[in-house]
This record gives sequence, C-alpha cells and structure tokens, in this order.
Amino acid sequence: MNRFARTKQLLGREGFERLARARVAVFGLGAVGSYAVEALARAGVGHLRLVDFDEVNASNINRQLYALSSTVGRPKVDVARERVLDINPECVVDARRVFVDGTTLPGLLEGPLDAVVDAIDSVAPKIHLLREAFTRGLFVVSSMGAATRLDPSAVTVVDISQTRVCPLARFIRKRLHRFGIAQGVRCVFSPEPPRNKLPAVEEDVEVTPQTRGRKRRPIGSISYVTGVFGLYAAGEVIRHVLGMGSGA
Repeated sequence: MNRFARTKQLLGREGFERLARARVAVFGLGAVGSYAVEALARAGVGHLRLVDFDEVNASNINRQLYALSSTVGRPKVDVARERVLDINPECVVDARRVFVDGTTLPGLLEGPLDAVVDAIDSVAPKIHLLREAFTRGLFVVSSMGAATRLDPSAVTVVDISQTRVCPLARFIRKRLHRFGIAQGVRCVFSPEPPRNKLPAVEEDVEVTPQTRGRKRRPIGSISYVTGVFGLYAAGEVIRHVLGMGSGA
C-alpha cells in the first residue's frame, strides 16, 4: 500500500526520505497542535514525539481534531497516537502524558530532534519550552493567539520580533527578552484584532487529580482558524526538514 505516492511524486524520493527520517516534537495537542500533528503524519514524518497532559473535554469538540463524543475523557496523547498509527503504521510515536515545566523539559527535549512545534496554550510552560528549545539551538515554531479570530487569510508566519497586534505574542516577546532572546523563534500569528467582548459560556469541564496549571477564563474560538494555525506550523517544519528555509 503506497500511501505516500503523491508526496513522493511532489518531493522526489530523496525529499520524502528526509521526512521519513525526521524527528519532530509537538507540545500541546489541542486546537492547533492536533492539526499540526495531522499534517506531519500525513506528510510522512517518521518520528513524532507528542506531549500533552490533558484529557479530551466536550468543550474541545468545536475545534480540536481529537475531540469526539467517543473520545471525551481519554488522554489526548492516547487518541493522537492511535490516529497517527492509523495514518502511518510505520511512524515511531513517542506519546508522553507529561505537564511541561522547568523540571520535565530536559527529558522531553532529549535525543536528536529536527524541529519542535509549540502549540501550548499556557503562558508559563510556553515560555519554558521556547527558552529551552532556543538555548539548545533547536528549530522551533510557536503558535501565538489563535482564539478570538475569524479571518484565516490574516494568519502568517514570521520571526517573533516581527509579530504585532497579538497580545499573546507581545507578552511572550517581553518575557523572552528577559532571557536575552529577541529573535530566532518562528511564530504563527494573526494581526487580526482579537474579539473578547462576549461573556464566557459556562462549560462542563471535569476537574480530576491530574488537572495541572491555573484555571483559565474560556475565550471564544472557531475550528477553521485554529486549524490553519496548526497547518501553518506543520508547513514550516516540513520546509525546514526539506532544507527549503522559512518564508518571509
């Protein structure tokens, strides 16, 4: 079964073999990360390290690829691993249900990695990851704020120093500056002004002993924009692995 025939036709055998040898870590398997993993797996990336601590909640269904009625309550890493192997049984999937912080990161970034996708939606773990990946000289693509936007055509990829309008990007820039990091992190972001005017709709979210991090106020989001963020992140990684550099 030559499931990657069209990819080989586009990239040639050498290009496809680069993807098959590539080792990529994706942190966060939610609205952005799930789509990034999907694109990487379907492109034929041969080694995927998937990191997420959360379980699927019903409130995830409007935007997250792994969230279905049948998967509510299951760890996202388990659902992700099953889906990737259903796409490509030869992919080596290293699924880790681990909370990202300063103590766990060294192990999570161990071994050779060709690229890292940051799709974490919590600020402190995100900064820990970006700082550690940058320090190690890893190629990293980070997703900024995808929620509260409606225009998919506004989404783009730039160096973190070139981001604008996005409040999350502005905050991450300032925090990274404290560690001497002003550029060198690729960012998927949107300059579309965020929409935060409507009150939060109450969600049924189960709190378990495994729940980590601070409880955050829900913000509105929609499927196609968060999906575009994830696909852009995967595209940056694939171009990097192929030696095509990054876009403007």
